[in-house]
Amino acid sequence: MKIAVTGPESTGKSWLSKHLAAHYQTLWAPEYAREYVENLDRPYRKDDILTISKEQLAREDEAAEKANTYLFCDTELIVSKIWEVYKYNSCHPWLEKQIRKNRYALYLLCDIDLPWVYDPLREYPHKRRFFFDWFKRELEYYGFPYRIISGGYDQRLGNAIEIIDQYFANNKA
Repeated sequence: MKIAVTGPESTGKSWLSKHLAAHYQTLWAPEYAREYVENLDRPYRKDDILTISKEQLAREDEAAEKANTYLFCDTELIVSKIWEVYKYNSCHPWLEKQIRKNRYALYLLCDIDLPWVYDPLREYPHKRRFFFDWFKRELEYYGFPYRIISGGYDQRLGNAIEIIDQYFANNKA
C-alpha cells in the first residue's frame, strides 16, 4: 500500500517518510523534484512539472514492487497540481487524470508547526498557511483519506505511526 506524505515546503515530509520506512522496515520513494531541479542548469519551467510528475510515479511504481507492506511516498501529484496552478495559472489535464487514478491508501498531511528551514529550492516561507489550507482543500475535494501530522519531529513520527496502525486496523483491505 502506498502512503503519501504531503504538504507545504519545509514541513518534514522527507524526514518523516524516511523514518516511517525505517520503522515499518520497508522502502520510501524520495521526492524526485528536488533531484531534478538541483541538476538543472536553468530555472525550472512549466513543462518541467509534468516531466517531474511522470518520473515521480515511475520511481514509486519501481519501489512499490520491492516494498514490504507499505511504500512511503515523499510527495504526490497534488503537490505538482498546486505548484503548477500557483506559478502558471493552469493544471495539465494529465496531472488531473493521474491524481484521480493514482490514489494512495492514506495521505499524511504535514502541518506547518515545524520551524521553517532555509533551502535554496524553497520559495515561499511566508505562505505556509496558505499552501497548507490549499492542500487540505484538495484532499477534501478528491475525497482522499487523510490525517494531519503535527508536532516536533519525534512527536510527528509517533503520531504518524499511531495513525497508520489505527487507520489500517480499522480499514482492512
